[in-house]
Amino acid sequence: MNTMRSKVIKYFGIVGLLGLLASCEKDGEMVTMLSEPIPPTIVSMPEMKFYRTGDPNQIVEFKCTPVDPGFKASATYFLEIAPAGSEFANPLQLYSGPQDTLISFKVSELNAKLLTVFDGDKETNAEVRVRAILTVDAGTGAPGTGTNPFSYTSASLATVVRPYGLPRLDLIGTSYENWIESPNADGLYSGFVKLSSTEPFTLKNPDDDKVYGLNADGTAFVENESNSLASPETGWYKLAVNLNDGSFSLDAHMYGVVGSATPNGWGSPDIKMDYNRKKGFWEVTTDLGVGEIKFRKNDGWAWNLGLDGTDGQLKHDGSDIPVPSAGKYYITLTITQYEEPNEAGFYTMTKLN
Repeated sequence: MNTMRSKVIKYFGIVGLLGLLASCEKDGEMVTMLSEPIPPTIVSMPEMKFYRTGDPNQIVEFKCTPVDPGFKASATYFLEIAPAGSEFANPLQLYSGPQDTLISFKVSELNAKLLTVFDGDKETNAEVRVRAILTVDAGTGAPGTGTNPFSYTSASLATVVRPYGLPRLDLIGTSYENWIESPNADGLYSGFVKLSSTEPFTLKNPDDDKVYGLNADGTAFVENESNSLASPETGWYKLAVNLNDGSFSLDAHMYGVVGSATPNGWGSPDIKMDYNRKKGFWEVTTDLGVGEIKFRKNDGWAWNLGLDGTDGQLKHDGSDIPVPSAGKYYITLTITQYEEPNEAGFYTMTKLN
């Protein structure tokens, strides 16, 4: 049965190719497909270590050779990049289209694409490849036709990528990797940071190495000062700094899980969550019993989220979230509105065992 099926597939594949060859013969040209078509290659590619101080309009180029099936053919090309060792399980597509020998980008364009997968301002090992999809359209559905095209992939090339992120200030002195960013590059920086009460910090601009510390009375961040700022307790905070006048604010943002399904019940301390910078949500893995939970801020009820319906949506003072069975859970909290009393968001709760 398998032998007959193989013969049928080969037959229709030949029919598909004959359709192409027949069309070429009508034009007076006879073509033959190589038994082993030559895949595309990447001849050269740019260094992908980018910095905010560089020229965002600079053109960078990937030079390639096209697939060679033994005759002149059109193909669709895909330029892909992935973290090293991932075997391109979920590659980032940098380009798709007919261009086969020269693929170019502005630095700003390529940087924006890289930031969707790779961390800003960090060097990451990666691999790049180019794929060619070749279609022989004879309408048979056989290998090489529109619904089952031939695919040829280049050897992957190793590289190091470093996309630049938003202008930032690094926190110096904390054991956690912390920074705050300026979305509009206007001297106004903010972000969530995880702090320890025993680790005071100063600020440093990684682009020009300028250091900022507190002034003598501790009311403003000033260039070349060494006085540091300490948090009142360990946990997550929102730090906002205005370098135009040195003013700053440091507000506790300690979101947690509370309820009868938690070890402390409806009392404090809550099960604290950590902020996932890359994904933009809060998360925790914890053991829960049968019962209910809610989310709240800083172990208090002025800010709290409960169910707003049954689809995972949350609202201020919403109803309790049921936990039907005991076990280990991975919980995420995405906050779409931080300001009380209009806080809102949605959650996921996945049982791990």
